Amino acid sequence: MSTLTIFTSVPEQQDQVAVAPVPQGRPIPAVLGADLEVPVKGGKLVGYANLDYAASAPCLEPVSAAVAAALPAYSSVHRGAGYASQLTTARYEQARHTVRAFAGARPDDAVIFTRNTTDATNLLARCLPDGTTVVVFDTEHHASLLPWKQAVRLAPPAFPGEAVRAADEALAGIDGPKLLVVTAASNVTGELWPIAALAHIAHRHGARILVDAAQLVPHRPINLTALDLDYVAFSGHKLYAPFGAGVLLGRRDWLAGGEPYLKGGGAVRAVGHADEGTDWHEDPEPRHEAGTPNVLGAIALAAACDALTATGWTALVKEEERLIARLRAGLASIAGVRELSLWGPAHPRVGIVSFTVDGHSAREVAELLSGEYGIGVRDGKFCAHPFVRHLLGTADGGCEDDTASAVRASIGIGSTQEHVDRLIEALRELAAR
Repeated sequence: MSTLTIFTSVPEQQDQVAVAPVPQGRPIPAVLGADLEVPVKGGKLVGYANLDYAASAPCLEPVSAAVAAALPAYSSVHRGAGYASQLTTARYEQARHTVRAFAGARPDDAVIFTRNTTDATNLLARCLPDGTTVVVFDTEHHASLLPWKQAVRLAPPAFPGEAVRAADEALAGIDGPKLLVVTAASNVTGELWPIAALAHIAHRHGARILVDAAQLVPHRPINLTALDLDYVAFSGHKLYAPFGAGVLLGRRDWLAGGEPYLKGGGAVRAVGHADEGTDWHEDPEPRHEAGTPNVLGAIALAAACDALTATGWTALVKEEERLIARLRAGLASIAGVRELSLWGPAHPRVGIVSFTVDGHSAREVAELLSGEYGIGVRDGKFCAHPFVRHLLGTADGGCEDDTASAVRASIGIGSTQEHVDRLIEALRELAAR
């Protein structure tokens, strides 16, 4: 048995949350596509080095198996009396319980299945009380920057303590309902944010907090209750369940009082004549899941949660930290390659690293890595334009400026040392051209 600690601040002022002891668990599950071969220059086929997990992770074999097992009895949920409908409904609702447990949500928290993190964030935006002011950092993904009617945007903080102070000052100056929105792990740098400290500050000012956990949950456990978070959102496609489902978890009152996200079957208790109006469900789940939901997506998401929990985080984190340390050390050894970081190289992070290569645009680097070495990475601004421009020192530049882009390599289950070493050697050759 071992206890894993999440570090959400700088070493000199750790903000630690110990999760429940977990056993060493089962072997790390395999991913589909591990044997994929891709063509490279000259017509040769090579094994694909997938280093683009932060965009979408491959499917875990247990997830594929769970979906295959559900398909023979697949049917519509909630309103069917037939056996297949009853069985599918039970699987769908069990998925809700599984995801709740995986995220450490409170027993009375809502668990609403969505399409992805962006969908979940926009759903919450529709449910905010009138006059709510949102406080959000310019370091966020566009899904956290853009949905709000009334927002205060804060500059990128120079260190974690400054993030806490900036949020404290901003929230203190706002009257009425307020919401702090922050990522748990940056999709650009992988750096972990002090979410426990930020939740404490939010609550001290009578505000609530929404945490974008899309990049955290594939790499680290999260416990909504222990961290005292009000809302958490994440996506299945980043969690090895690429079947089109995400989730919003959190307090029921705002969600129960908000305008139904989709208006249609399942969201209502009764529909009267034109002059009688509509009686909407008060429970957030049916209220915001109108129509036939993505049943297989929910089953897949729950299967991924089960697989990671059964494996145990100790082995997953140990392997990831070994690979990301090797990757970052390799990048640091290449002249002309610069890793992007907000809080410095020593700050804790998940398996994501973004970088630039002198003399080459990000798109050129990504295309060469793919076409000549069979390596998949991401290039661009990663749906975080203000943050990437800040890191590159081009904060006043246009979004379409090629110089305001970077390359991102990200690892996960299925990443190997050979993949990392191939990337380092390819970049070394590229930088020397």
